[in-house]
Amino acid sequence: MKKIILSISVILLLTGIVFAQDIPQTEVPSLIVNNFKKSYPKSSSLDWSKEGNLYKIEFEIGWFNDYTAWYNEAGERVKFVEEIAKNKLPQNILTKIETEFKGHRVDGVKKITAGKVVTYAVDLNSLKQDWDVVFDSKAEVLSKVAD
Repeated sequence: MKKIILSISVILLLTGIVFAQDIPQTEVPSLIVNNFKKSYPKSSSLDWSKEGNLYKIEFEIGWFNDYTAWYNEAGERVKFVEEIAKNKLPQNILTKIETEFKGHRVDGVKKITAGKVVTYAVDLNSLKQDWDVVFDSKAEVLSKVAD
């Protein structure tokens, strides 16, 4: 059993290395770096990686604001993830949480923008069951996974 767990761990580690590879900023095309710096001039703690044909950057603005952005090779931002406060969730999603997830508290929220599509990944916790739920902007549940 220990060999199986070790084998699976090694495979997952290698898979992560193949699909997401940390790279220094000097290996990121200047078009992407310049577009990023124009959009986020106050960013810090930059961590670049490459996932397939996309360049991913994890960064901070201020003390508690974590962000992740993906850029294509043309220098266009194609996806953006930001951690937001519960009170920044649209009211329709808050109402849905109150009705369909009664007794759960919002423990974390990420706003995900891919093109013009916005979704919200919400961690909901209670004493009985925790959920990772993704809502669209109309408060429809796109996915619900027990945590």
